[in-house]
Amino acid sequence: QVQLVESGGGLVQAGDSLRLSCAASGRTFSSYGMGWFRQAPGKEREFVAAITWNSHNTYYADSVKGRFTISRDNAKNMVYLQMNSLKPEDTAVYSCAADRSFRNYGLAYEYDYWGHGTQVTVSS
Repeated sequence: QVQLVESGGGLVQAGDSLRLSCAASGRTFSSYGMGWFRQAPGKEREFVAAITWNSHNTYYADSVKGRFTISRDNAKNMVYLQMNSLKPEDTAVYSCAADRSFRNYGLAYEYDYWGHGTQVTVSS
């Protein structure tokens, strides 16, 4: 069992940066691949970024590549999403998720555990 709690969201202007954090509980956290997804009002949930259990591989949606960076600290049971050069279209609820198998990191239904999300609003 893994419980996830996101934090760090807020209201920012276009071009600003935010760092989202995801705190995980559970002794097996380090064995899970982790992902960040987002959902804007009226839109489907979409993949943002993912990282393997050992941080050796990271993956990004094309829309955030070069602007967002995912990282993790297994010693602290934390996952982060550094978001730079934010755009109004980045406005959404951002959720972190844990996936034990990590076979299809871009598919939300593959993930085993989810946090409740944190709101990110980017004004123009």
